[in-house]
Amino acid sequence: MSNGASGWPAAKHSLAALRRRLKVRYNGAMPFLILSLLIQGALIVHVIRTGRNQVWILAIALVPYVGPIIYVAAEILPELLGGRTARRAGAGVRRMIDPNKDLRRAATEVEISGNVDARRRLGEELFERGQFDEAIEVYRGGLKGIFEYDPTLLLGLAKAQFGKQDFSGARATLEGLSQHNPDFKSADAQLLYARTLEAQDALEEAEREYALIAPGYPGAEARLRYGVLLKRRGKLQEAQRVLKDLLDGAKLGPAHYRKAQAEWLDRARRELS
Repeated sequence: MSNGASGWPAAKHSLAALRRRLKVRYNGAMPFLILSLLIQGALIVHVIRTGRNQVWILAIALVPYVGPIIYVAAEILPELLGGRTARRAGAGVRRMIDPNKDLRRAATEVEISGNVDARRRLGEELFERGQFDEAIEVYRGGLKGIFEYDPTLLLGLAKAQFGKQDFSGARATLEGLSQHNPDFKSADAQLLYARTLEAQDALEEAEREYALIAPGYPGAEARLRYGVLLKRRGKLQEAQRVLKDLLDGAKLGPAHYRKAQAEWLDRARRELS
């Protein structure tokens, strides 16, 4: 009993001290809490008045501190700064918050106008998501009337068919594009045609196509693929020459080129090792 009685005053004192400390901390945090609530309210009003996506309201209200910071970084700073980097960063954050925004917008544009450019944007959005059947449907839906052989839609269709691994369909589409649009020049279409031939094991034809496009293609991909195909066909010395020329040329190029083409240059190094 004596030990319990003597211990009670000390415990009581400790509890009182703890209550005082908590009170001080709570009172000290009040201004920050009030400021946070005011900022959240102001940003929610900004979302409503400027017609932003209503998802932002939930993000700001339900995720204190983090939600407002992301909203400011994604929506307000790019407008204030106006730079390309700021706009790109803002677009990246917006895609994280609402990944389907661009898809919905593109679909709406197709419903309203149905023009070639709107279908191209929607088709590209679907293609990037791996929704190849849906992309094919969008592109084919525009190939009517005066746009029956539109090169932009045909190229998009061929890309979607290739993505679906319908290589015979992609080849037929690309050959139709070339037949009906002899003046249409596209490095992407040429490269896709070479890749389609290779995928069909028409290696001799693919090699000829790669040889034609590789020297003038704006980037390293065509030369990398050409070198890999030569290696696949047992033409090792020629393959080594193509890949080495690619890497040597990149060393002389600007840093931004090497950064942009890093994927293909790394593959070229691996093929040579």
